[in-house]
Amino acid sequence: MGETLAVYTTIYPGVEIYLRDWYRSLQAQTDQDFQLWIGLDQVECNSIQKLLGTDLKPNWVQAPLGSTPAQVRQLALSAIVGTAAEVVLVDSDDLLHPSRIAAARSALRSSDLAACALRFVDHQGGDLELVFDLPPGIQANEILPRNNAFGFSNTAFRSELLRQILPIPPGAVLVDWLLATRAWLLGARLSFDHEPRMDYRQHSANMALVRLPFSTKQVVSQTRLVRQHLQLVLEHPPQGYLPDRFFELKRVAKEIEGFHERVVLNTAKLESYVEAFNAAAPPLVWWAGVAYPALKHMWGE
Repeated sequence: MGETLAVYTTIYPGVEIYLRDWYRSLQAQTDQDFQLWIGLDQVECNSIQKLLGTDLKPNWVQAPLGSTPAQVRQLALSAIVGTAAEVVLVDSDDLLHPSRIAAARSALRSSDLAACALRFVDHQGGDLELVFDLPPGIQANEILPRNNAFGFSNTAFRSELLRQILPIPPGAVLVDWLLATRAWLLGARLSFDHEPRMDYRQHSANMALVRLPFSTKQVVSQTRLVRQHLQLVLEHPPQGYLPDRFFELKRVAKEIEGFHERVVLNTAKLESYVEAFNAAAPPLVWWAGVAYPALKHMWGE
Protein backbone atom coordinates (compact mmCIF):
# COMPACT_ATOMS: atom_id res chain seq x y z
CA MET A 1 0.00 0.00 0.00
CA GLY A 2 2.87 2.35 0.77
CA GLU A 3 1.86 6.00 1.01
CA THR A 4 -0.63 5.86 -1.85
CA LEU A 5 -3.23 8.62 -1.69
CA ALA A 6 -6.73 8.22 -3.13
CA VAL A 7 -9.19 10.96 -4.08
CA TYR A 8 -12.83 9.91 -3.84
CA THR A 9 -16.09 11.43 -5.04
CA THR A 10 -19.63 10.21 -5.67
CA ILE A 11 -21.53 10.98 -8.86
CA TYR A 12 -25.32 10.84 -8.86
CA PRO A 13 -28.20 12.08 -11.05
CA GLY A 14 -28.41 15.87 -11.27
CA VAL A 15 -24.74 16.59 -10.65
CA GLU A 16 -23.69 16.20 -14.28
CA ILE A 17 -23.88 19.93 -15.06
CA TYR A 18 -21.08 20.58 -12.55
CA LEU A 19 -18.76 17.73 -13.47
CA ARG A 20 -16.66 19.44 -16.14
CA ASP A 21 -15.75 22.28 -13.77
CA TRP A 22 -15.09 19.79 -10.97
CA TYR A 23 -12.81 17.70 -13.19
CA ARG A 24 -10.89 20.75 -14.43
CA SER A 25 -10.23 21.73 -10.83
CA LEU A 26 -8.94 18.22 -10.17
CA GLN A 27 -6.63 18.43 -13.20
CA ALA A 28 -5.29 21.76 -11.89
CA GLN A 29 -3.99 20.30 -8.61
CA THR A 30 -0.39 21.04 -7.77
CA ASP A 31 -0.17 17.48 -6.41
CA GLN A 32 -1.12 14.95 -9.11
CA ASP A 33 0.21 11.85 -7.36
CA PHE A 34 -3.10 10.20 -6.49
CA GLN A 35 -5.54 7.48 -7.50
CA LEU A 36 -8.98 8.74 -8.51
CA TRP A 37 -11.97 6.75 -7.28
CA ILE A 38 -15.54 7.47 -8.35
CA GLY A 39 -18.61 5.95 -6.76
CA LEU A 40 -21.56 5.71 -9.14
CA ASP A 41 -25.00 6.17 -7.62
CA GLN A 42 -27.75 5.50 -10.18
CA VAL A 43 -25.52 6.59 -13.08
CA GLU A 44 -23.36 4.60 -15.51
CA CYS A 45 -19.64 5.04 -16.07
CA ASN A 46 -20.07 5.22 -19.87
CA SER A 47 -22.14 8.39 -19.64
CA ILE A 48 -19.64 10.02 -17.26
CA GLN A 49 -16.71 8.95 -19.43
CA LYS A 50 -18.40 10.47 -22.47
CA LEU A 51 -19.04 13.70 -20.59
CA LEU A 52 -15.51 14.15 -19.21
CA GLY A 53 -13.38 12.55 -21.92
CA THR A 54 -11.23 9.51 -22.44
CA ASP A 55 -8.37 10.84 -20.30
CA LEU A 56 -10.57 10.17 -17.27
CA LYS A 57 -9.34 6.81 -15.96
CA PRO A 58 -10.58 6.36 -12.40
CA ASN A 59 -11.32 3.31 -10.34
CA TRP A 60 -15.06 3.00 -10.85
CA VAL A 61 -17.28 1.67 -8.07
CA GLN A 62 -20.72 0.87 -9.46
CA ALA A 63 -23.30 0.60 -6.71
CA PRO A 64 -26.05 -1.99 -7.19
CA LEU A 65 -29.45 -0.65 -8.18
CA GLY A 66 -31.44 0.31 -5.11
CA SER A 67 -28.42 1.07 -2.93
CA THR A 68 -28.85 3.80 -0.33
CA PRO A 69 -26.42 6.75 -0.41
CA ALA A 70 -24.76 5.23 2.67
CA GLN A 71 -24.31 1.87 0.90
CA VAL A 72 -22.75 3.58 -2.12
CA ARG A 73 -20.14 5.23 0.06
CA GLN A 74 -19.56 2.12 2.14
CA LEU A 75 -18.89 0.07 -0.99
CA ALA A 76 -16.38 2.60 -2.32
CA LEU A 77 -14.58 3.42 0.93
CA SER A 78 -14.22 -0.22 1.93
CA ALA A 79 -12.48 -0.84 -1.41
CA ILE A 80 -10.26 2.23 -1.14
CA VAL A 81 -8.90 1.45 2.33
CA GLY A 82 -7.60 -1.85 0.98
CA THR A 83 -5.36 -0.14 -1.57
CA ALA A 84 -4.53 3.39 -0.33
CA ALA A 85 -2.96 4.69 2.87
CA GLU A 86 -4.88 7.97 2.70
CA VAL A 87 -8.07 9.22 1.07
CA VAL A 88 -9.18 12.76 0.24
CA LEU A 89 -12.96 13.24 -0.04
CA VAL A 90 -14.47 15.81 -2.41
CA ASP A 91 -18.00 16.48 -3.63
CA SER A 92 -18.49 16.30 -7.38
CA ASP A 93 -20.47 19.56 -7.53
CA ASP A 94 -17.77 21.54 -5.73
CA LEU A 95 -14.44 22.94 -6.93
CA LEU A 96 -11.01 22.11 -5.58
CA HIS A 97 -8.56 24.96 -5.14
CA PRO A 98 -5.15 24.05 -6.66
CA SER A 99 -3.61 23.33 -3.24
CA ARG A 100 -6.42 21.10 -1.93
CA ILE A 101 -4.75 17.69 -2.33
CA ALA A 102 -1.26 18.88 -1.43
CA ALA A 103 -2.54 20.51 1.75
CA ALA A 104 -4.56 17.43 2.70
CA ARG A 105 -1.53 15.18 2.21
CA SER A 106 0.52 17.48 4.43
CA ALA A 107 -2.16 17.60 7.14
CA LEU A 108 -2.34 13.80 7.31
CA ARG A 109 1.31 13.62 8.31
CA SER A 110 0.22 14.61 11.81
CA SER A 111 -3.53 13.94 11.76
CA ASP A 112 -5.82 10.97 11.28
CA LEU A 113 -8.72 13.11 10.05
CA ALA A 114 -8.18 16.54 8.54
CA ALA A 115 -10.57 19.13 7.14
CA CYS A 116 -10.27 22.53 5.50
CA ALA A 117 -12.37 25.67 5.35
CA LEU A 118 -14.80 26.14 2.45
CA ARG A 119 -15.58 29.20 0.37
CA PHE A 120 -19.32 29.53 -0.28
CA VAL A 121 -20.34 29.93 -3.92
CA ASP A 122 -23.76 30.07 -5.51
CA HIS A 123 -25.38 27.75 -8.03
CA GLN A 124 -23.30 29.27 -10.85
CA GLY A 125 -20.04 29.44 -8.90
CA GLY A 126 -20.26 33.11 -7.89
CA ASP A 127 -18.52 34.07 -4.65
CA LEU A 128 -21.01 34.57 -1.81
CA GLU A 129 -18.31 36.22 0.34
CA LEU A 130 -18.80 33.74 3.18
CA VAL A 131 -16.42 31.12 4.55
CA PHE A 132 -17.27 27.90 6.36
CA ASP A 133 -14.74 27.76 9.19
CA LEU A 134 -14.35 26.82 12.83
CA PRO A 135 -15.13 29.61 15.31
CA PRO A 136 -12.06 31.44 16.69
CA GLY A 137 -10.39 29.58 19.52
CA ILE A 138 -12.23 26.29 18.86
CA GLN A 139 -10.10 23.21 18.19
CA ALA A 140 -11.11 20.57 15.66
CA ASN A 141 -12.09 18.00 18.29
CA GLU A 142 -14.23 20.53 20.19
CA ILE A 143 -16.81 20.99 17.43
CA LEU A 144 -17.95 17.39 17.90
CA PRO A 145 -20.27 15.78 18.82
CA ARG A 146 -22.76 18.70 18.90
CA ASN A 147 -21.92 20.10 15.45
CA ASN A 148 -19.86 19.06 12.45
CA ALA A 149 -17.12 20.59 10.34
CA PHE A 150 -15.97 17.38 8.61
CA GLY A 151 -17.95 16.94 5.39
CA PHE A 152 -17.49 14.74 2.36
CA SER A 153 -16.16 17.73 0.41
CA ASN A 154 -13.49 19.05 2.78
CA THR A 155 -12.01 16.08 4.63
CA ALA A 156 -9.18 13.59 4.34
CA PHE A 157 -8.68 10.35 6.29
CA ARG A 158 -5.83 8.07 7.04
CA SER A 159 -7.07 4.65 5.97
CA GLU A 160 -6.01 3.12 9.27
CA LEU A 161 -8.64 5.27 11.01
CA LEU A 162 -11.24 4.82 8.29
CA ARG A 163 -11.06 1.04 8.62
CA GLN A 164 -11.80 1.39 12.35
CA ILE A 165 -14.94 3.50 11.82
CA LEU A 166 -16.45 1.52 8.96
CA PRO A 167 -18.90 0.02 8.13
CA ILE A 168 -21.52 2.69 7.53
CA PRO A 169 -25.05 1.58 8.54
CA PRO A 170 -27.19 1.31 5.37
CA GLY A 171 -29.80 3.72 6.69
CA ALA A 172 -27.37 6.46 7.73
CA VAL A 173 -28.27 9.86 6.28
CA LEU A 174 -25.56 12.11 7.74
CA VAL A 175 -22.71 9.81 6.74
CA ASP A 176 -19.96 12.42 7.00
CA TRP A 177 -20.95 13.39 10.54
CA LEU A 178 -21.31 9.76 11.58
CA LEU A 179 -17.76 8.94 10.50
CA ALA A 180 -16.35 12.09 12.11
CA THR A 181 -18.18 11.39 15.37
CA ARG A 182 -16.88 7.83 15.44
CA ALA A 183 -13.36 9.16 14.88
CA TRP A 184 -13.86 11.61 17.76
CA LEU A 185 -15.15 8.79 19.99
CA LEU A 186 -11.91 6.90 19.35
CA GLY A 187 -9.76 9.89 20.27
CA ALA A 188 -8.35 10.21 16.74
CA ARG A 189 -6.07 13.12 15.91
CA LEU A 190 -8.25 15.76 14.24
CA SER A 191 -7.10 18.93 12.53
CA PHE A 192 -8.69 21.83 10.67
CA ASP A 193 -7.06 24.06 8.05
CA HIS A 194 -8.52 27.59 8.21
CA GLU A 195 -7.47 28.31 4.61
CA PRO A 196 -10.42 27.74 2.23
CA ARG A 197 -9.36 25.06 -0.25
CA MET A 198 -12.74 24.21 -1.77
CA ASP A 199 -15.55 26.19 -3.37
CA TYR A 200 -18.67 24.86 -1.64
CA ARG A 201 -21.68 25.20 -3.90
CA GLN A 202 -24.91 26.23 -2.19
CA HIS A 203 -28.20 24.80 -3.43
CA SER A 204 -31.69 25.46 -2.12
CA ALA A 205 -31.95 21.72 -1.45
CA ASN A 206 -28.77 21.44 0.66
CA MET A 207 -29.50 19.12 3.57
CA ALA A 208 -27.26 20.95 6.04
CA LEU A 209 -27.88 24.64 5.42
CA VAL A 210 -25.67 27.04 7.36
CA ARG A 211 -26.40 30.45 5.80
CA LEU A 212 -28.75 32.76 7.66
CA PRO A 213 -31.58 33.41 8.01
CA PHE A 214 -32.98 30.07 9.14
CA SER A 215 -36.70 29.38 9.02
CA THR A 216 -38.75 27.43 11.54
CA LYS A 217 -39.21 24.73 8.91
CA GLN A 218 -35.44 24.36 8.56
CA VAL A 219 -34.90 24.08 12.32
CA VAL A 220 -37.64 21.43 12.57
CA SER A 221 -36.10 19.44 9.69
CA GLN A 222 -32.55 19.74 11.01
CA THR A 223 -33.60 18.74 14.52
CA ARG A 224 -35.19 15.58 13.17
CA LEU A 225 -31.98 14.69 11.30
CA VAL A 226 -29.74 15.47 14.28
CA ARG A 227 -31.84 13.30 16.61
CA GLN A 228 -31.69 10.42 14.14
CA HIS A 229 -27.93 10.86 13.72
CA LEU A 230 -27.17 10.87 17.43
CA GLN A 231 -29.33 7.82 18.06
CA LEU A 232 -27.60 5.93 15.25
CA VAL A 233 -24.13 6.70 16.62
CA LEU A 234 -25.22 5.69 20.12
CA GLU A 235 -26.54 2.40 18.76
CA HIS A 236 -23.46 1.72 16.59
CA PRO A 237 -20.35 3.13 18.27
CA PRO A 238 -16.91 2.01 17.10
CA GLN A 239 -15.06 -0.64 19.06
CA GLY A 240 -12.60 0.86 21.52
CA TYR A 241 -14.41 4.16 22.02
CA LEU A 242 -13.40 6.40 24.92
CA PRO A 243 -15.95 6.13 27.78
CA ASP A 244 -15.83 9.83 28.66
CA ARG A 245 -16.57 10.83 25.09
CA PHE A 246 -19.43 8.35 24.84
CA PHE A 247 -20.85 9.90 28.02
CA GLU A 248 -20.56 13.36 26.41
CA LEU A 249 -22.35 12.04 23.32
CA LYS A 250 -25.22 10.78 25.50
CA ARG A 251 -25.37 14.12 27.30
CA VAL A 252 -25.64 16.04 24.02
CA ALA A 253 -28.30 13.62 22.74
CA LYS A 254 -30.34 14.17 25.91
CA GLU A 255 -30.04 17.93 25.50
CA ILE A 256 -31.22 17.74 21.90
CA GLU A 257 -34.24 15.72 23.05
CA GLY A 258 -35.03 18.46 25.56
CA PHE A 259 -34.74 21.08 22.83
CA HIS A 260 -37.09 19.06 20.64
CA GLU A 261 -39.69 18.68 23.39
CA ARG A 262 -39.62 22.23 24.75
CA VAL A 263 -38.91 24.30 21.63
CA VAL A 264 -39.53 22.42 18.39
CA LEU A 265 -42.91 21.09 19.53
CA ASN A 266 -43.96 24.51 20.84
CA THR A 267 -44.87 26.80 17.94
CA ALA A 268 -44.50 30.05 19.87
CA LYS A 269 -41.18 29.07 21.44
CA LEU A 270 -39.87 27.81 18.11
CA GLU A 271 -40.60 31.12 16.42
CA SER A 272 -38.90 33.00 19.26
CA TYR A 273 -35.90 30.68 19.12
CA VAL A 274 -35.43 31.06 15.37
CA GLU A 275 -35.68 34.84 15.63
CA ALA A 276 -33.07 34.86 18.40
CA PHE A 277 -30.81 32.43 16.58
CA ASN A 278 -30.81 34.51 13.39
CA ALA A 279 -29.91 37.60 15.43
CA ALA A 280 -27.11 35.89 17.35
CA ALA A 281 -24.53 35.73 14.51
CA PRO A 282 -23.85 32.02 15.10
CA PRO A 283 -20.82 30.24 13.61
CA LEU A 284 -21.08 28.90 10.07
CA VAL A 285 -20.80 25.21 10.91
CA TRP A 286 -23.15 22.36 10.14
CA TRP A 287 -26.12 21.84 12.54
CA ALA A 288 -25.43 24.97 14.62
CA GLY A 289 -29.12 25.85 14.39
CA VAL A 290 -30.18 22.89 16.55
CA ALA A 291 -30.11 23.68 20.28
CA TYR A 292 -27.65 26.56 19.92
CA PRO A 293 -25.89 26.67 23.34
CA ALA A 294 -26.05 30.47 23.70
CA LEU A 295 -29.86 30.16 23.72
CA LYS A 296 -30.07 27.31 26.20
CA HIS A 297 -32.17 29.43 28.55
CA MET A 298 -35.03 28.83 26.10
CA TRP A 299 -35.18 25.08 26.78
CA GLY A 300 -32.78 24.16 29.59
CA GLU A 301 -34.18 22.69 32.78
